[in-house]
Amino acid sequence: MTKPSLPELLHTAVTAVGGVERPGQVTMAEAVAQAIDDGSHLLVQAGTGTGKSLGYLVPALAHGERVVVATATLALQRQLVERDLPRTVDALHPQLRRRPEFAMLKGRSNYLCLHRLHEGVPQEEEDGLFDPFEAAAPTSKLGQDLLRLRDWSDDTETGDRDDLTPGVSDRAWAQVSVTSRECLGASKCAYGAECFAEAARERAKLADVVVTNHALLAIDAIEGAPVLPQHEVLIVDEAHELVSRVTGVATGELTPGQVNRAVRRAAKLVDEKVADQLQTAAEGFERLMELALPGRLEEIPEDLGYALTALRDAARTVISALGSTRDKSVQDEDAVRKQAMASVESVHAVAERITQGSEYDVVWYERHDRFGASLRVAPLSVSGLLREKLFAERSVVLTSATLKLGGDFNGVGASLGLPPEGTVGTEDEDVPVWKGLDVGSPFDYPKQGILYVARHLAAPGREGSRGDMMDELAELVEAAGGRTLGLFSSMRAAQAAAEELRGRLDKPILLQGEDTLGELIKNFASDPDTCLFGTLSLWQGVDVPGPNCQLVVMDRIPFPRPDDPLMSARQKAVEEAGGNGFMAVAATHAALLMAQGAGRLVRATGDRGVVAVLDPRLATARYGSYLRASLPDFWYTTDRNQVRRSLAAIDAAAKAATAQSGGAKSGDERADETRAADV
Repeated sequence: MTKPSLPELLHTAVTAVGGVERPGQVTMAEAVAQAIDDGSHLLVQAGTGTGKSLGYLVPALAHGERVVVATATLALQRQLVERDLPRTVDALHPQLRRRPEFAMLKGRSNYLCLHRLHEGVPQEEEDGLFDPFEAAAPTSKLGQDLLRLRDWSDDTETGDRDDLTPGVSDRAWAQVSVTSRECLGASKCAYGAECFAEAARERAKLADVVVTNHALLAIDAIEGAPVLPQHEVLIVDEAHELVSRVTGVATGELTPGQVNRAVRRAAKLVDEKVADQLQTAAEGFERLMELALPGRLEEIPEDLGYALTALRDAARTVISALGSTRDKSVQDEDAVRKQAMASVESVHAVAERITQGSEYDVVWYERHDRFGASLRVAPLSVSGLLREKLFAERSVVLTSATLKLGGDFNGVGASLGLPPEGTVGTEDEDVPVWKGLDVGSPFDYPKQGILYVARHLAAPGREGSRGDMMDELAELVEAAGGRTLGLFSSMRAAQAAAEELRGRLDKPILLQGEDTLGELIKNFASDPDTCLFGTLSLWQGVDVPGPNCQLVVMDRIPFPRPDDPLMSARQKAVEEAGGNGFMAVAATHAALLMAQGAGRLVRATGDRGVVAVLDPRLATARYGSYLRASLPDFWYTTDRNQVRRSLAAIDAAAKAATAQSGGAKSGDERADETRAADV
């Protein structure tokens, strides 16, 4: 029997999942197959509706080597494991003459810990164990959650928190889960043979395709101890998120609360003198943090240096003592000791990292109204780490709807540690070989959407109200008949706009934070009169095909805040190296967010609408053309009257279509009808 061709396999898979084959999907699949065969790397931009998940799954399955697929969001992980992979594997089985196995793998704290569930959480104030099931009243929300978790533990096959419906609070989950540092290890745990996290790792070792998240991929790269099984191909979906997720994993934090928790956990296990040393260091650190002002610390102040050195040394002494003493009077000593060790090691690691003072780290104070002050340290760049750990020993495919910024892939490539596209290595230096590919979108952006820039408005300042912007926003929403997703650069701006328009317009205005995100999006999708206003998670997390989202408004270009310590440090570093820090950092950040935000408008072939940017700098500033080149190729105008007429016409057409069909369909029904375009 001859080996089936890639187009044949792709056609079979697309048919099996009920999708529609797209030219861009075929081009993508062929490019992915080529990169895997060559051992090279590929950045591929595939617009919404291209069907990119099958565009990479089919060539990866056909190749036959083990592949890891890392995504940024839970929604895509579930789509891959519950829908795309089962159907694709079943469909391709006859042609491949094998049935590839697949599995999902997450960090340990995502799985129910049977030891915690049955033995309880080590108590911090006195000896013994805290039994959350005894302490939490069954009538309280926490008590009800814990009882439900105990019942669920008998039924679940995975122990995966995301398989529990409805979910439970973070507080409840913390009672029945452990971090990797707190885990006793399967060989020392009475429940090791039944452990859900260990079972997930065993399934991953046997699987041909392992689906994971960016955070676990980062941990695998940073920590040295492999978490993921050996693999020959890595596919990073939602790759525009990778740098920020890796940065998050590589960021350390110290707070007074965290240090005091470490003191309490260790005190019962070490002698009084050792415990007092850590207690004294903790008190000195806490006094200092009470006076901390937000901002970057380009040099560590002398008093902070002393406090961190005292913390580091005291933590090291406690770690040695914890490793060499035993106390049989402590109930479930191994668990208590492991939790204490994890807490103290975390304090030691961050204190030592900051006192060492690497030129590649950025250190700053943050102050939160509710949680107080924290000291944070993050890498100035993760590009070197990614280049060394990601691209050295395997073929890597990175894909997203937004990777090509300002007309090429080099900006995103540089953030990932890649040289400019086409760079050839020398005998002395082996550089990763990669290429960028834009397979386009099945949507006709110039006919389906308008990009409107309100050039006549005053440029937004740092503070103060924008009365002219509010007038413009109200007029646009009225012309659109509601149907508006408002994307704001800050929560304060979103709240101000919601308050203003609720007083001006007879339209429901939903505001992020007033309900769960899922519920807000569901309500927005179900009512054409409704508007939804919010900030960062809405720029990327809203998928509402159909006529109920026909106006997407951005209040201003979403540059990072000038006082953002990490972003400003990265910008300064580029400038000191002779580059353009503003374009490399601030403009790239804004371009990615704007491209994601603009992508909320057209989610299906029948969608029509307007993306309105209420910031004249997009039309007037020198960097405006770079930002516009990063957006979908909508028809562009600065004519305010034209855009109002267009919105009114789109609104009238949507109302006529609704009347003709005998009533509006729900957002879920419309999403189901258009979902085939997204596989």
